[in-house]
Amino acid sequence: MAITLAQDTIEQSEIADLCTWMQANNRLTKGPLCVAFEEAFAQWQGSKHAVFVNSGSSANLLMAQALLEAGRLRNNIIIAPSVSWVTTVTPFMQLGFDVKLCDCDTQNLGLDIDHLEQLCKEYQPSCIILVHVLGHANHMKAINDICDRYDVVLIEDSCESLGSILDGKKLGSIGLAGSFSFYYGHHISTIEGGMVVTDDTELYHIMLSIRSHGWGRDVPKDVHASWQADYEIDEVRDLYTFYYSGFNLRSTDLNAYLGLSQLKKLDAIAKKRAHNAERYAQNLSDFWCQTSDVSLLSSFAYATFVENRLQVYQRLKDADIESRPLICGNIGLHPFWIKRYGKASFAHADQVHHQGMYLPNHYHLSDADIDRVCEVVQEVAKPFDLD
Repeated sequence: MAITLAQDTIEQSEIADLCTWMQANNRLTKGPLCVAFEEAFAQWQGSKHAVFVNSGSSANLLMAQALLEAGRLRNNIIIAPSVSWVTTVTPFMQLGFDVKLCDCDTQNLGLDIDHLEQLCKEYQPSCIILVHVLGHANHMKAINDICDRYDVVLIEDSCESLGSILDGKKLGSIGLAGSFSFYYGHHISTIEGGMVVTDDTELYHIMLSIRSHGWGRDVPKDVHASWQADYEIDEVRDLYTFYYSGFNLRSTDLNAYLGLSQLKKLDAIAKKRAHNAERYAQNLSDFWCQTSDVSLLSSFAYATFVENRLQVYQRLKDADIESRPLICGNIGLHPFWIKRYGKASFAHADQVHHQGMYLPNHYHLSDADIDRVCEVVQEVAKPFDLD
């Protein structure tokens, strides 16, 4: 039986319930269920506000544009992780930011603290976006200290860490804003979807506007009225007045219906993923293991390093087991980056790029499945440690 990297979290009973709901509702676009899902998610996450969008990538784009529109940045320089995802970085490139990549930490694969400090000294950035890689927290105390000393805004790409907890707070709620993904194979799924959380009410209102073209319809009535007064917009003109440079990043009530259902089992999903990661670590004790200070690891996948990655990949494939590179390696070695900036090599991120891989972890994975994966890996893999 095949062991896949991910399995859908949407059960047949949820599909049946969704079909029944759709037959009784003729409005499937963004509506009251989106608002209900946002409120429920914000409460679960421990944040004041949440904005539901059509993907985790759009969530990052929304954070980037909102920071610009809110005037929170003193310059256009941002530091991003070399070990991340393409749409962690590209929204900032597309919006005209000057992006500087930071090498990865050898324990949690987040930002390397020494390199981050060096970049802040040299470039005086206005913003840092980090990624909590595969559910593991960055060295947040050190990063927050750097942000305080260099007056830097911190935002979190938490698309791989939904449910992980550090010092009593869920990852994604530590910085000014945090993003999440509800794509197939992530912790929960709304088919396509994502979320931004923030405790900053002004930024929240701007994001509500930017998500829907830049108009004022979705913000609270008193805020909307103040915008109208500021620009002397009458009631008719306001129907199609755009207060910010926006996009259409909206999701739908159909997706929100699934989100509300999925949210009910998210705690159980996070705990199961944590259990799976622990079993992998026990079985593969001779191999490098990702570590961080989280009290609950809502593991996205199990990461390790091998000298002979292609051979291990092919052996797993022959055994009907999926595996893949560790996220996408070093962003600085991808064609899209090279075409713009030239190659960007880093001591540790390059090792991730060439030796890193990750193994399946999802809610439906059994202990027997994990044991089978580990047995096959151990047949051929040669352990590799980050320098």
